[in-house]
Amino acid sequence: MKLDINHLVTETRNVASQNIDTLSTFEMLKVINDEDKTVAYAVEKTLNEITQVVDAVTSAFEQGGRLIYMGAGTSGRLGILDASECPPTYGTPAEQVVGVIAGGHTAIFKAVENAEDSPQLAVTDLEQINFSHKDVLVGIAASGRTPYVIGGMEYAKKQGAFVACIVCNPTCPMIDAADVAITPIVGPEVVTGSSRMKAGTAQKLVLNMLTTGAMIRSGKVFGNLMVDVEATNAKLVQRQTNIVVEATGCTDAQAELALEACGRHCKTAILMLLADLTADEAAKLLAQKRGFIRAALSDV
Repeated sequence: MKLDINHLVTETRNVASQNIDTLSTFEMLKVINDEDKTVAYAVEKTLNEITQVVDAVTSAFEQGGRLIYMGAGTSGRLGILDASECPPTYGTPAEQVVGVIAGGHTAIFKAVENAEDSPQLAVTDLEQINFSHKDVLVGIAASGRTPYVIGGMEYAKKQGAFVACIVCNPTCPMIDAADVAITPIVGPEVVTGSSRMKAGTAQKLVLNMLTTGAMIRSGKVFGNLMVDVEATNAKLVQRQTNIVVEATGCTDAQAELALEACGRHCKTAILMLLADLTADEAAKLLAQKRGFIRAALSDV
């Protein structure tokens, strides 16, 4: 079956790069860089929609729901990448932000033939993770027409969940299937149809905003410090110390003493030092304030 994709913005030819194979290496890279510069401006035009999705994700987290990314190929891998960074950065459970890709684990490293063409496969994948109305589904596809992702979005809608999408074409089926559509229109790719380039960069920028915004709204950031970071390696152990020092103005030695007293939980250590509390007192107050340091400080 022949697919009509010629009308898609992501499939059209880019005038600026039509002769890129004749250029010097530097000139070739200049063309790529010039095109990349346009991506952030395309994302800027979608800030209102990104805001709506961040607020929906934050609300879902408050009610015990999850953020589920769903995509195929590059889009699916970007979702998995963003999800996998949340636990070490923000101390979240691994199941709170989940990336689902057409073809499963194998597809993370190697394309799985025909996986993205099956809407039913998406339904099966969501059923396997017990997707429910409390969750938020974000479908990701540059073209906006991937059957696997559309199948997942339609299933999520039937469950009563909030459904969003990130696409790089102004008109496509995924927009119609979403409660909110984020559509950074980055234009034709430098290499025609290679949507891992500008479209992929736009998707990555949006995904960064979705999880970062939701984590800030969930009290995972104090000032601009990642105060729920987990110490899973030597660098992050030192980062914890640095965060406590930055947040409180204490010495490294004081930060270490506080961290050790509370099981290396940055928020607790910060509250201990700023409010002159014991580890138990700080932990209890934080729990009462749902982990928000500023709210806890207002009560001491």
